[in-house]
Amino acid sequence: MRIRPLFCLFVLVILVMTGNPVPAEEGAFPVSELAKLDLRSRGLEIDPRAVFDPDGPSLIYAVVKVGATGSFVSPDGLIITNHHVAFGSVQAASTPENDYVRDGFLARSRADEIPAAGRTARITESFRDVSSEVLSVVKDGMSFADRARAVEKCIKRIETRAESDHPGKRAEVAEMFPGRSYWLFLYTNLKDVRLVYVPPRAIGEFGGETDNWMWPRHTGDFAFMRAYVAPDGSPAEYSKDNVPFRPRAHLRIDPAGAQPGDFVFLLGYPGRTYRHFSSHFIAYQEEVLMPWVAEWYAWQIDLMEKMGRGNHALALKLSSRIKGLSNTMKNYRGKLAGLDRLDLVEKRRMQEKGLQAFIQADPKRRERFGDVLERIDSEYGKLRGRARFELVMRYLTRSVDMLRVAGTLHEAAVERAKPDLERESAYMDRNFLRTRQRLLLGLKNYHEPADRLILAEILKKADALPPEHRIAAVDRLLGGRDFSSAGKPVLSALYDFTGLDRESFLKSAFEMSEAELAEVRDPFLMLAADLYPEYQSLKEVEKAREGALDPLWARLTEARMEYLEKDFIPDANGTLRLTYGKVEGYDPADGVFHRPLTTLRGVLEKTTGKPPFNTPPDLVRLLESREKAAASGSAPSDIPVCLLYSTDTTGGNSGSPVLNARGELVGVNFDRVWEATINDFAWSPLYSRSIGVDIRYVLWITREFSGAEALLKEIGL
Repeated sequence: MRIRPLFCLFVLVILVMTGNPVPAEEGAFPVSELAKLDLRSRGLEIDPRAVFDPDGPSLIYAVVKVGATGSFVSPDGLIITNHHVAFGSVQAASTPENDYVRDGFLARSRADEIPAAGRTARITESFRDVSSEVLSVVKDGMSFADRARAVEKCIKRIETRAESDHPGKRAEVAEMFPGRSYWLFLYTNLKDVRLVYVPPRAIGEFGGETDNWMWPRHTGDFAFMRAYVAPDGSPAEYSKDNVPFRPRAHLRIDPAGAQPGDFVFLLGYPGRTYRHFSSHFIAYQEEVLMPWVAEWYAWQIDLMEKMGRGNHALALKLSSRIKGLSNTMKNYRGKLAGLDRLDLVEKRRMQEKGLQAFIQADPKRRERFGDVLERIDSEYGKLRGRARFELVMRYLTRSVDMLRVAGTLHEAAVERAKPDLERESAYMDRNFLRTRQRLLLGLKNYHEPADRLILAEILKKADALPPEHRIAAVDRLLGGRDFSSAGKPVLSALYDFTGLDRESFLKSAFEMSEAELAEVRDPFLMLAADLYPEYQSLKEVEKAREGALDPLWARLTEARMEYLEKDFIPDANGTLRLTYGKVEGYDPADGVFHRPLTTLRGVLEKTTGKPPFNTPPDLVRLLESREKAAASGSAPSDIPVCLLYSTDTTGGNSGSPVLNARGELVGVNFDRVWEATINDFAWSPLYSRSIGVDIRYVLWITREFSGAEALLKEIGL
């Protein structure tokens, strides 16, 4: 990307005014690249080997993946992460009588800690480049689908072999640059994770969806969990005999926190970014995928919120699902606003015109790269032509619980009959138990009336597809009639006679063959079996698309590197990364400046007594008492609640430790500002700001509101 003269002038003015270099830099840097960074010159005060040293107790071994990110803060496996990361486990442990979501949870002793359902703690142990082995299976003359299958099978073989060579470890191959670079990561995967302390929802989610992706924030988005292992130190499922895990490293906390202008860095597991993809990809996201998904999620959220009003038990059951849908929906709407604001697609097209001119100017470059952009355009043209069909097919099983359950059972029966390496990844021996556990856990939040209405709505979408993209199994389900006339009896025939909502049946069904499942004559299993050939056909189309695009992305990356005369940082992909910046505010609009710290005073100012600003009464009294003490001079100045910083983060960085120049914890990352929802596609030092809960607020709430002195003593405070 060429830097505009106006932007260069802006940076020069800032440097002259401050006298200091601006430390923020684009990039979620892989741990394999850290040795190339001169972090000391950026502001790091400790030896960079203290951040990553494969042979020593460096900071990366204190960082864990717990769905998103968390970090060890004691030698006894205590983990700090976000309230919203722990939310699903808290909701699963709650009942109307013991509502830990509403009231919070505190284990006064380790014997009181309870399982965090669905949570594991994954620690990166090692990594190495396996690109040559993966790409060696690609042969000339392969079809696109065969190419994708060959790469997928090779990756499975590498992972299976690595786990055989390293018993007890988890292996995963990550694609760093599509079609170009693949790295094998080895993880320690801890299976027994327990809840220790979670503040009430009115603290941990203060501001709710109103404040989500916004600044200023006053959200105490933190929680504590603990990882356990078997007495011999090996990873083990939950058992009362298990003992706290002893990490190779844990983070120290700086109770003084951070100040504006301070250097900070984050370690974590960011999800996906798409900085190196073409305008065609971004245009498809902006014009097709994100609007469709945002609208569909908004419809489901509205449905479930209405159903839960006045019914506390039902609202609790639906809360985790609503929260997940809401976060994605608002994120997509923020991205759409950002794409429009920046006119990013058109800017990327202009960059690609320059790139194409560069390619055409040299015969050798023309031979290597001349057709890349044209062929990418062709693939996205084909995708657009069938996008509505693919989206309806995909969300039939993603959104409808009974179809997801039935589809998983049927596919498991088919796949488990194959040799292990021939199976879809979810049904391989190394993954099958986890697939089974996730399905059973998801059933705990099943609500038949909501599921029935969601299926009805997506069947309407299927019924509206054009003739060339009809879903044959849906047409057979409706008996050739439209949904308005056939829908009600069809839904009754499905939901009134299914047994897939019974956990006891599901456990036995996972052991059944395809023929045995057919004999059950469950209506959803029959529908899943009828849909299965169409899903297989869709997978073949997706594999062919992947097989076509991966080498094109690889060639595009190579061409852009030559054009811009620089190497790229690979897009985030769920592997361990580092990003750095400083504590600083930003200007979201003309005449507006957002300062980088909020304080306790703001909690009181926002409190209305009604969700999502219903601060607990005990906390209100504490805040008011502190205000009076501060006014009289008998208490120190106001305590910071949240902070802003210019690091490069995305989804998955939730829970990432915010570390100061000495590698000490000063905050816990949980969000980005509205303008930075665009980070997945583009980052800017001007507006890309991440949000964390300040460690001073974490400590104050833990001590003053919850009285968890034993917890603070464990972390050395």
